[in-house]
Amino acid sequence: MAKYLLLKHYRGGPAAVNDVPMDRWTPEEISAHMQYMSDFASRLEKTGEYIEGQALAPEGAWVRYDGPGRPPVTDGPFAETKDLIAGWMVIDVDSYERAVELAGELSAAPGAGGKPIHEWLEVRPFLTEPPTIAE
Repeated sequence: MAKYLLLKHYRGGPAAVNDVPMDRWTPEEISAHMQYMSDFASRLEKTGEYIEGQALAPEGAWVRYDGPGRPPVTDGPFAETKDLIAGWMVIDVDSYERAVELAGELSAAPGAGGKPIHEWLEVRPFLTEPPTIAE
């Protein structure tokens, strides 16, 4: 089994087929989308492929260390940045092909008008071994 992170983007990835931003959806469309996501996760829980997932708020800040005895430096909120992650799901599957299959299915979550979004999802494998440095 291998773990993969499925990333959903508010923006920053290629445009979806049903490219109406979520802030322009009706409450019913948002509920249908969230129900699809919940049902998808429940199905994967039954097969042992679901680890965890969360939707993220658009607010946030960049933070970094600024030296001993100094407070962390922040830069934000960053809602105006090009790339904004909407949420993520961690899956544990037998192969990369299965991760891609599930990401494709997840991209069909309903959006505006109840039509599938067909959004692009980013599929990232978890790092399982430290990278090798060749000199």
